[in-house]
Amino acid sequence: MVASVSKTEPIETEPIFELDPIVIQLTDEQFEELCRNNRDLRFEQTAAGDLIIMPPTGWETGNRNSEMTYQVQAWSRKIKTGKAFDSSTGFILPNGAKRSPDASWVSQVRLDALNPNPDKFLPLAPDFAIELRSKSDNLRTVRQKMLEYMAVGVRLGWLINPQDKQVEIYRLNQPVEILQSPEQLSGEAVLPGFVLELKEIWG
Repeated sequence: MVASVSKTEPIETEPIFELDPIVIQLTDEQFEELCRNNRDLRFEQTAAGDLIIMPPTGWETGNRNSEMTYQVQAWSRKIKTGKAFDSSTGFILPNGAKRSPDASWVSQVRLDALNPNPDKFLPLAPDFAIELRSKSDNLRTVRQKMLEYMAVGVRLGWLINPQDKQVEIYRLNQPVEILQSPEQLSGEAVLPGFVLELKEIWG
């Protein structure tokens, strides 16, 4: 059984603040150096150039994230058709944004065609991405990130929301599907054979 309740509905993405953000313009090299010099923090940058600083999470979110990435990595090592990544991996998306999903996967065919520098951020959108909402994350902000993933070509995305025990499933050119308290999630055609067990995620 994948889920107890499934529905589709519009996703709210209204701006959260009326104040204009402070924008720090950095080159790709400067941004990567900032990340290397501050490894205790996670940085992202929007397509508009806004710098986002994300402090370390609490232990509960860290444990959930570890469980989630472990399952993705175990499947990836077994199927051997691509590589799995955790939240320490940076992606430069086609729109110029620099993002670090909590878990992600890229097919080996795409990696081989690109032959990226292993010491740099990956200059592509992953095939699959997961965002795990922490207690400090604003839901609308994370939803905006998921919609951005779809806009740049991510084929499948999951927004896992432990606070409400919900999962939002994002697919290319399809409405967002919301599952209430699912026990499992299927990787569908993007991650064939992968099933994410959510018992440990829900706690």
